[in-house]
Amino acid sequence: MGKATGITIDFMKKEDLDQVMAIEQSSFSMPWSRNLFLSEFRSPSVSRLLVALVPDAPVRTIAGYLVFWLVAGEMHILNLATATGSRRLGIARRLVLAGLRHGYAKDARRAFLEVRVSNDPARKLYSSLGFTGTAVRRDYYDDPLEDAVLMTLEEGAFKSLVASLQEH
Repeated sequence: MGKATGITIDFMKKEDLDQVMAIEQSSFSMPWSRNLFLSEFRSPSVSRLLVALVPDAPVRTIAGYLVFWLVAGEMHILNLATATGSRRLGIARRLVLAGLRHGYAKDARRAFLEVRVSNDPARKLYSSLGFTGTAVRRDYYDDPLEDAVLMTLEEGAFKSLVASLQEH
């Protein structure tokens, strides 16, 4: 596995949506619509959208993205994907860590997400960050119909993870 050397994390811009939509459509059987992404831009008090930028590209080039909400001291990770040619490089990890750092700075003390039971790479990523499976949501996903695992990063683990990031 290579490394995401030089990748920078930035807030998503509406101008990024063509690239984000291409990644979204190649990543999911039930992709978000452009309008759904646009609706996230209209909720800046709650919604955060981050992108991973390819280093040294002649134009702004997106390698991955993360969408999450910050509500009532909690962070809800809604959507995470990396471009096909940029997978297994640590980009998703970098995005999640940047999101967690941002969420903690905005007073989130707990994080959670849903992930397909069959998505072993994502479940391993979240587990490596301290998330634990806390429940199963039956028939949560369509196309194909599948359960979701609710994964949670509790306050103590969240605080420790963010503190370890600040040491580096």
